[in-house]
Amino acid sequence: MRIGEIAALVGVTPRAVRHYHHLGLLPEPVRRGNGYREYGIRDAVLLARIRRLSELGLGLDEVRDVLADDEGRELVEVLRELDEDLGRQEAVVRERRARLAVLLEEARAGRLTAEGPLSPELTTLLAGLGEVPASPMAVKDREVLALLDTVIPEEDRVRLMQALRGMEAHAGEVYGLLDDLAEAEPDDPRVAGAAAVLAELLPDDVAMQYPDTAGRGLAEAVFADMAPAQSAAIRRAIELVRERREGPS
Repeated sequence: MRIGEIAALVGVTPRAVRHYHHLGLLPEPVRRGNGYREYGIRDAVLLARIRRLSELGLGLDEVRDVLADDEGRELVEVLRELDEDLGRQEAVVRERRARLAVLLEEARAGRLTAEGPLSPELTTLLAGLGEVPASPMAVKDREVLALLDTVIPEEDRVRLMQALRGMEAHAGEVYGLLDDLAEAEPDDPRVAGAAAVLAELLPDDVAMQYPDTAGRGLAEAVFADMAPAQSAAIRRAIELVRERREGPS
């Protein structure tokens, strides 16, 4: 197979294949007499393994460690683990589609509100929050919670919503600090202050479960509608909580 063929087979881009070569994750294959790379089935299996591990949330350094552990294993073992990974991913997709199907049905019937239908856990949380008058950040927060309520697996959703309980009494304070950053720059001194207050209130479990803040996937959707200073404050608050949890190095 040529690079374009193996990329299409596994579902990545040729540029990604070259990047994995550059990082040493994917060994350079033999080249034909004309200089083109020639890939085989083991290359495709390894490339699929890299893709699956990345999709499961591992960083490329972590992927490298897992691949090092794979060395010496029989091909059938690696294929079996890939199949199990795909099975887990399929289960997550089925659950998300089932929840989205409910949303679509409610929309067709004209019963869909901006925040519903909601899980019992989120319904209870929002009832505790009550109304925060004239707060754009409160509106965004409810939208984010509704998104998370729909797309994350049930076990994670229940744990996240339960961990957020207890913050309701401080919601007005937090929303006010973040609303004040709507027109600010990320280096505004108020960012650090808002982050510190939020970090004091944010439970450890919430920060550890919050979508990956590296700018990919769900995190990108969560932060995309925020002002830069608001995003910076929340990201910094999550970092502070994680540092607090990990303790002094």
